[in-house]
Amino acid sequence: MFRNRKKRIKEMLLSEFGNLKTDSFDFVDIESYFRKKDHSAAFQTLSDKTCNDLDFQELFMFIDRTNSKVGQQYFYNKLRNIPADSTENIRNERLLDEFTNNPDFRVSVQSQLSKLNDREVYHIASLFQDEILKSPKWYFIVPLLSFTSLLSFIMAFFNPVFFLVILGLSIINIVIHFWNKKNLFNYFSSIPQLSNLNGVAQELFKNDNLKEINPNLMKSASVINKVSNRMSFFNLEVEIQTDQRMFFWLVFELVKIVFLIEPLFLFGTLKRIDTKRKEIEDVFLFVGEIDAIISIASLRKGLNHFCTPKIIDGQKRLFAQEVYHPLIENCVKNNLKVNDKSVLLTGSNMSGKTSFIRTIAINVITGLTINTCFAEHFSMPRVRVFSAIRISDDLMNDRSYYFEEVMTIKEMIDKSKGGNLNLFLLDEIFKGTNTVERISAGKAVLSSLNEGNNIVFVSTHDIELADLLKNEYDLYHFSEIVDHKTVDFDYTLKEGKLKNRNAIRILQINDYPESIIKEAIEISEELDKITVANTQSLLVN
Repeated sequence: MFRNRKKRIKEMLLSEFGNLKTDSFDFVDIESYFRKKDHSAAFQTLSDKTCNDLDFQELFMFIDRTNSKVGQQYFYNKLRNIPADSTENIRNERLLDEFTNNPDFRVSVQSQLSKLNDREVYHIASLFQDEILKSPKWYFIVPLLSFTSLLSFIMAFFNPVFFLVILGLSIINIVIHFWNKKNLFNYFSSIPQLSNLNGVAQELFKNDNLKEINPNLMKSASVINKVSNRMSFFNLEVEIQTDQRMFFWLVFELVKIVFLIEPLFLFGTLKRIDTKRKEIEDVFLFVGEIDAIISIASLRKGLNHFCTPKIIDGQKRLFAQEVYHPLIENCVKNNLKVNDKSVLLTGSNMSGKTSFIRTIAINVITGLTINTCFAEHFSMPRVRVFSAIRISDDLMNDRSYYFEEVMTIKEMIDKSKGGNLNLFLLDEIFKGTNTVERISAGKAVLSSLNEGNNIVFVSTHDIELADLLKNEYDLYHFSEIVDHKTVDFDYTLKEGKLKNRNAIRILQINDYPESIIKEAIEISEELDKITVANTQSLLVN
């Protein structure tokens, strides 16, 4: 029976490799490790604003193929932190190949990792990230009461009157026992799972291929083993409740009350755990990294094509060949060359401008964090990523859309002066204000952001910006084909600025009154003349 079960698990793991996960995603628990993690050593930690702009949660649900909750938390944190160098990514490539080409090895590792897939595993990180519960000042009476109860129990065999002493002490002990229940409940999930994590880590470390991730892991694992006897008490508690052995549970509960076993074990264990935070995190990171590598291997297996990026540090260059957005089904692939300039995109609504900006940003992030790009070729510098794409009114703080955009872009301007390489992503800059000031402020801001080694990707409907920025920005556009009754988009990136405008034509094919169409065309032609004249005047000056 055990052999059949093992065979079924192997077949399941083999069939799932390269496919999307079908699990539900609880991002409160998934993000908890990331939220409390110290990221001061990272090259950049992606902000919530940028993640929201890039649909990061949807991206993670597509990329995540981890087998354990530890791996899932670790992998989420990995994707949100751009490292200062590629050392770790280069090292992991060999393991990626091993996991991809050696199914037996991969399945054996996945089988171990799957032991850490219970929801309670999410709470392990709290043992080294959160403040550990300290015993109250009056706690010194707990061991005294426990010892007195034990002594009275022994003496009762010689003098039955001591049973009355035990009974009296038990009244006090009941109060302390149930006061402690809430404390115990807070660690009821994490402590037993720590023991499981340590066991899995030690099994994985037996494989020579995995030892290079942390050659000194056994030092940390051995330290945790020293408190394993106390942790086994929590495992016993779980087992009893799980198996519904009610009679045994009742007897055990009475023993714990009389001798105050629970508070003694809990605070004794917590005291030891509090001094072992680094060791616990070492084991957590070891298991998480292994699971993340398998997840990347599974992701790559399921892609029609991908590449590892070429990092060209210190240069304002970005080359993309056959690049695509991983979340868009049958996404049209495009090519792009950025060489000492930034990129300005023009095009109508729904033509693909914003999706393309997100495509570039996602590929930069996954390239720098997991050494994987959704393209045939992708070259880029190591950059920090900032965005102003999805902006909304902040009603709670009485801020308008325009004011929110102003504050977001002001942060970008501050970052652009720091001497770092940055990638700035903007969609329809200053669309919350009037045309004249939008174009004027947009030109000034985009020129400023483009200075130094910064790379800017910006979309706009304002053709005037293309003319004003043509010496600083490479111009690209997306266009559509308007037929008698249809509008078709090819989502293909084209060089140059958009020349054909079809907004009025789209009104026409949707049966707007002819009088409206005629007036709109006449006004448009007049405004074009004024705009051309004003732009030429600015360029001359």
